[in-house]
Amino acid sequence: MVIAATPDISFLIPAYNAADTLAECLASLQQQTQSNWQAVVIDDGSTDRTWEVLEGIARTDSRIHLARQPNAGAAAARNHAARLASAPLLCMLDADDWLDPTFIESMQPVAEDASPPVLAYCDYRRVAPGGRLLRVEQAPILTGDAAKREFSSFCALAIHTVVFPKSLFELLGGMDETLQTGEEWDLWLRMAFADAEFRHVDKCLAFYRMKAGSLSGDPVKLVRDAVRVTTKAQALQMQQGLSAGGPETGWITPPVSQLRMLAWVVAAKLDPTLDIAALAALLPDMPDAAGYENLFAGVILHGLQTGLFIDRADGLIDVLDKWRPTFLSLIQLIQKHSMPGAGRKIIEAVSWHISAANPLRSFTLGNVQVISVALETLSRIPKAEPSDTLIMHAMSGEQHVGSFVGPLWGDLSIRAQIRLIMHEMQAEEHLQMPPTLVYARSWTREALRGYRTFGGLIIKSGRRRGRLERLLVRVGRSALLATAPGDKQDNDARLSEILRDFEHRLAPRFRNSPKPRSQKRKQTAPAQSEEEYWEHMFERPDPWNYISVYEQVKYAQTLSLIPEGIEKALELACAEGIFTEKLAPKVARLTATDISQRAIDRAIKRCRDHGNVELRVLDFVKSDVPPEQDLVICSEVLYYMKDEEVLAAACRKMAAAVKPGGYLITAHAHIRQDEPDRTGFDWGHPFGVETIKRVFAAQAGLALEETIDTELYAIHRFKKGAVANPALRIEAHGAPLDTDVAKHIICGPAGIGREAAWKTEVTTSVPILMYHRIAEDGPGALRRFRTPPEIFRKQMQFLRRQGYYSVTAQNLANLLRSGRPIQGRPVMLSFDDAYLDFQTNAYPILAENDFSADVFVVTDKVGGRSDWDSAHGEPAPLMSWSHIQDLHQKGISFGSHLASHTPASAMDNEALLAEAILSRDALQSRLGAPVESIALPYGGTDFRVPSILALAGYSVGFTTRPAKATFSDNFFALPRFEVRGDRPLEAFPELIGLQGAFIG
Repeated sequence: MVIAATPDISFLIPAYNAADTLAECLASLQQQTQSNWQAVVIDDGSTDRTWEVLEGIARTDSRIHLARQPNAGAAAARNHAARLASAPLLCMLDADDWLDPTFIESMQPVAEDASPPVLAYCDYRRVAPGGRLLRVEQAPILTGDAAKREFSSFCALAIHTVVFPKSLFELLGGMDETLQTGEEWDLWLRMAFADAEFRHVDKCLAFYRMKAGSLSGDPVKLVRDAVRVTTKAQALQMQQGLSAGGPETGWITPPVSQLRMLAWVVAAKLDPTLDIAALAALLPDMPDAAGYENLFAGVILHGLQTGLFIDRADGLIDVLDKWRPTFLSLIQLIQKHSMPGAGRKIIEAVSWHISAANPLRSFTLGNVQVISVALETLSRIPKAEPSDTLIMHAMSGEQHVGSFVGPLWGDLSIRAQIRLIMHEMQAEEHLQMPPTLVYARSWTREALRGYRTFGGLIIKSGRRRGRLERLLVRVGRSALLATAPGDKQDNDARLSEILRDFEHRLAPRFRNSPKPRSQKRKQTAPAQSEEEYWEHMFERPDPWNYISVYEQVKYAQTLSLIPEGIEKALELACAEGIFTEKLAPKVARLTATDISQRAIDRAIKRCRDHGNVELRVLDFVKSDVPPEQDLVICSEVLYYMKDEEVLAAACRKMAAAVKPGGYLITAHAHIRQDEPDRTGFDWGHPFGVETIKRVFAAQAGLALEETIDTELYAIHRFKKGAVANPALRIEAHGAPLDTDVAKHIICGPAGIGREAAWKTEVTTSVPILMYHRIAEDGPGALRRFRTPPEIFRKQMQFLRRQGYYSVTAQNLANLLRSGRPIQGRPVMLSFDDAYLDFQTNAYPILAENDFSADVFVVTDKVGGRSDWDSAHGEPAPLMSWSHIQDLHQKGISFGSHLASHTPASAMDNEALLAEAILSRDALQSRLGAPVESIALPYGGTDFRVPSILALAGYSVGFTTRPAKATFSDNFFALPRFEVRGDRPLEAFPELIGLQGAFIG
């Protein structure tokens, strides 16, 4: 008789008609390396010999405690057992399962009855009828919010893999006895939302016996109870303010979670009599599976392997006829309620997983044909209907030398296979050279014909011999491809025929199209002196647009600081005399100077009606400043001084030129390098108004008397004499700002300049931001796709403040292809659909923040409306060709968004190729420039799409997968972050990896 001490852990075991398995279950406890345990077994109204078996075992082991109850279900039996348990830790074990001998030894030290409570969980294995062990089911990592997120969607842990505190179980009220299935899922969910900590023990310590006819296999009950648990999960999320569901958040919505259970049940049950539509009717809402295709592929595969007791995915090929009809019916149901192409992508993902498990096997599933070719014995392979997608694995003996995934156009002749191996897999070195192949004679003839081309080469060195050998290898491979058997119905011939049909439909290249304005500045010889530099600056009149509202307001503010009764005034750096003309009436005599003769000549002409004005050339840095002035004015020039030493020398001259009791007025901009914690310009000057003010204030006899401070500049009046209390006026600057001014402004505190980031940072990943509309108003259902202009302005100001610079699609592709770290902080800004509000709202904001962008055009809809959104309200207007051409000339890049806004995954091969070719041709003919980029509508890509886009002439493509673009990405499936209009402004920094940064 085994005597029980106070146990460390109690096992809760419900038993219903379990006479055949109880002994093995309890034996696994008796074989534990740690013996201080208790088993509480509840006979749940069994009608077989369960009770007699239990009494017999318990008679010799007092650690086994028995009780009986009328049949009430497993959850009620476990609650009954928990009330009788005396240990601080619990584990639930079904009567037909068992544990590894080290289960208690491994799990008990990890679980804790603490605050917060700690649960230990391990991996497990299913056991097929007959005792065959299936693969290890590895539990997910459940740290932090991951436990809440996982249990909100599915039961991530098997019931007998968890050890938990009894106090937590009691606090939560035990198991929900109204659930017939999923009661453990419901318990883990509530424990997660009670902030329990889940700790993984990385061992396989539990075994789950599979048997036909168990309650857990009832499809209706499984789906019905999944609806209840996921609905409860949503309520708990809302209580705790956790994220709404969606592919980009990691949280799965209840409808998707419920469909997940339905898909698993259908796949695992494989019952030809099961009414899938009736089962789906149990779901409150049928969700769109778009964005979750890989999730559903994994769920379905797991269900198939579970239901068929198959350990490896490739084992499904042997029983394909048994499960394919049910699988395709399930896909048809999912596709009926989803974005076009979602079902295709699930089929592709399932096919790939099965194929990857064993690349030696060939099969066809739906529209996907998987073939494995042995390079030693190539032979013709007919196209299986209705396949339009090819997965081809090339094998050399047992070695896998390459794979191709793409569109399938026709039969795979030997020539078509060789081309794929050589050009797509780049595995030509593994091809068997003649005479192994049966067409050796013709190959030899072609190779010799090519060899004669090189007959003139004189081989005098190893380098030349190596060159000849490489040439001969290339000739041999080309000859191999040229002479391999092919026919008019093979993959290549069929594709060539399709491409020929398009040729006559294409517009003449770049016909009658405006040329973009040159972005290159006029090349000039480098300036040799300060005078030459400023003469060059004044080649064009008014180079800084001094007549703008911004400058005119600044002039008015400066004039407001000039005291009455000024007799003699000096204006330094007067430029073309625009301010001089305004200053002249305020003083008796005015001398105005500038370093540039061109500027002075224009100033003389402008001020010819003012007899009190003398204009002349003067370099105040190198020359003396006229003395005895009642007023000296010097604005917007001192930050051009080479360094602070030169600045101080110039300031001393000016201060010395002021008579006692006279004034010095200066206006200069706030410069970010000088004042990094406030709004200012990033002109690259070493200092700005703050340093200039400090240096003037340090001059003997000068005192600051009055300041006008604006967000972008400050105007200071100094007096040569005593000042009691300096005055400060806060005023606004003039608006609107010219683009050439606005694009140099960095708004807000902190951040980093572009130049500084360029010099100090490199990156291997680039954020690509995806916008749609930049507008306030529109249908409520489309709020997500609409960013208000003022929010967009703050986002662009944030990027500017953080040192980002924009790259175009083609620039980005080139940077990524180089494989070299990228300097600074690049970002790509993309806009789908070419809405009219891009021109009216987005472009001005981009320009004022010195950003460019890529706009993806639905070419058949140009000048029309977004009718693909008509179900949600009034469609928005789209740009016309004239709008697009004008923006193109201003530096905006354009790419294709296909012709009709149809998801690529919803089109057959030929239709997709046609849209891709004709859309690109329309853009090129209108813009007069190459177009090589495309963003796929709805991000809808699949296995065929990259190859078809390449055939159409594109070199880079974009999807909606949320991630940064990296060197390893497929260039036809670059990811993008969607900037959602229904998210708070504060979410934007987190989107690009700067969580918590100030955005304003």
